[in-house]
Amino acid sequence: MPTDAARNLEQPLRGTGGLLLCRAAPDAVAPAAVLLRRPMLLAPAGGGWSVLVPADLSWQGEEEPVDLVLDGWAAALAVGAPWPVLALWWDAGRAGFSLASGVRRPVGYVWLADGTPAGEDEAMRTFAGRLGLDPVFAVQALDALTRPDSEADGAARLRGVLAVLAHAGLALPAGLVPVRPADALAEAAGMAPGVRRTDRAGWREVVRPELVEASVVGPLMRGRRARLLAAAHLVAGSALGLWGLGRRSGGWAAAGGLLVAQGIAGLAYDRFRSDRARLPVPPD
Repeated sequence: MPTDAARNLEQPLRGTGGLLLCRAAPDAVAPAAVLLRRPMLLAPAGGGWSVLVPADLSWQGEEEPVDLVLDGWAAALAVGAPWPVLALWWDAGRAGFSLASGVRRPVGYVWLADGTPAGEDEAMRTFAGRLGLDPVFAVQALDALTRPDSEADGAARLRGVLAVLAHAGLALPAGLVPVRPADALAEAAGMAPGVRRTDRAGWREVVRPELVEASVVGPLMRGRRARLLAAAHLVAGSALGLWGLGRRSGGWAAAGGLLVAQGIAGLAYDRFRSDRARLPVPPD
């Protein structure tokens, strides 16, 4: 008898949904995920990997295609982090992924629901390179996903991507497979070992010294360079957020909000450390 996981893998695309895969442990991802200001479920997904799943369906009311929403979240998470974020998404007509890493242009690929390739072949090589995947095995396996195959639908294509990532340590919790609607994914994520809700942490959690030191401003936490970096985040985030709001793009508005939050956190931390440094040292 096939297991539940095996049956899930055999199911065709039958709803709208998505996953965010972060190349970092949950403790490193949690502070950035909080700043998305979305109810998310965060769980370990193998050695050095985490998965984020929307905890409810409120994001589907934004009247944006699922790829734009997930891509925007991935960009928001990755723009200020030292680790890449992979968005996997699907709906009734298409399936695909987008890899965001720092401020570089995202790279991704799209298939139609029946598995017809609809992306650029070179994107797979760039994708493998940015994730540090095996330059022979991974590239060959990913290239195969860009060729016509009458027996592989969009779900099978995404499973192929996950199979390649499994060789890099990815191990998704049971039930988190790219063939299920968003509500089923949230239910499965809620039962994953080590799962947590990222919207329950507050600003004090985000700006704890050890979390700031693990962020992109790690070597630039104090002094003039730290303040310049934080100010740049504020300016860029404000501009990006206004642009996203003008286009009614929740994903890009979130990316701008994340940059602004990082700028505020950087300035607050620099001020906090400076004030602490001026305090007299108590006698033993």
